[in-house]
Amino acid sequence: MAGSATAVQSARESMVPAGIAPAELKGLASVGSTSAGQEPQVFGRLLDQLVTEVNSRQIQARDTVNDLLAGKNVSLHQTVLAMEEAQVSFQLMVEVRNKLLESYQEMMRMQI
Repeated sequence: MAGSATAVQSARESMVPAGIAPAELKGLASVGSTSAGQEPQVFGRLLDQLVTEVNSRQIQARDTVNDLLAGKNVSLHQTVLAMEEAQVSFQLMVEVRNKLLESYQEMMRMQI
């Protein structure tokens, strides 16, 4: 049981972009524990880094395909893997955007 908890924790940590500290994410999750101006900055930085990471994977996949087509020393499985990573990261970004939009729309429907 402890092994599966460690695997889940390491999977979560691998999804966080390199520039975001885990302490900042914990501060974002607990609303009352940080100053009022810090949450939007941390959230904005997190989104910015996620989009940047998706873009870099797309560029890497494009470059790998171009290298394969140019006859450089790139294997087919590396090319397919880069393309799939780019596709999955883009799909994840779209789903996160959809959930954020749904949350915003739900909040706007709330009556005060």
